[in-house]
Amino acid sequence: MKQRYILCLLITGALIYYAAPRLSIFAEGLQGWFAASWLVLATFVIAGNLAAILYAPLRTPKRNRIKAINQTRKKKVRSLG
Repeated sequence: MKQRYILCLLITGALIYYAAPRLSIFAEGLQGWFAASWLVLATFVIAGNLAAILYAPLRTPKRNRIKAINQTRKKKVRSLG
């Protein structure tokens, strides 16, 4: 999953690299609003992907996962006696 987040970061970086010189935040009217909102949304994309990478849960070793699955299966058994 981390590869997808890194790919999104790289694509967003490329879009900002290409668009930043062409966007004029200080332009009047709709052009300025579009430039500002586009840069804000690009910042949100970067922040979201960085948060996903940094706060992703660590993978547990396969033995521990199998043991945890077996323990949950044992807990589900009920007696009607």
